[in-house]
Amino acid sequence: MVRALMAGEPWAAAAVWNAHAPKVFRIVARVLGPGADAEDVTQEVFVRVFSRVSGLRDPDALGSFVFSVTVRLLKWELRRRRVRRILQLADTAELPEQAVEPADSEAREALGRLYAILDTLSADDRTAFVLRHMEGMSLPEIAEATGSSLATVKRRLSRATERVSSQVEKDMSLAAYCMRGEARDDA
Repeated sequence: MVRALMAGEPWAAAAVWNAHAPKVFRIVARVLGPGADAEDVTQEVFVRVFSRVSGLRDPDALGSFVFSVTVRLLKWELRRRRVRRILQLADTAELPEQAVEPADSEAREALGRLYAILDTLSADDRTAFVLRHMEGMSLPEIAEATGSSLATVKRRLSRATERVSSQVEKDMSLAAYCMRGEARDDA
């Protein structure tokens, strides 16, 4: 498939998209949070993959290549968002009020509060946290995906987890929501 993609075969781009786009979209949506332009970022990932695939040395490493492009683009997007917030080029980090079903409003509010906490992390720390706690990736997988050493991933994850935990504990509503979730998990 990679050789066909490098040769410009029309079917190869569609095959690569179909094989990898669902995972890329899921990761992008989780890292950037609700209301993000996950579809646009996913498309940008594949624009970059298709334009850079000729530099791929090992055709068997296409999945890792797609994932590394995804992680690099997400880190860039998170940094861009932080700069826009600092320079006040965008609205506050607060999510807009949305009409939702009553049963779902509490979960949406908790998710919004969690992403507000994630917005306080550096791009590297946030990426490590999301890949570990939301995607369930192992530490070696995160290290490979981010191009970091295992020790660096452990430091980033420890720092991010400590900060998120501390912020969750300080947020009474989010802490109460998490406690209810743990109680349901224990049942």
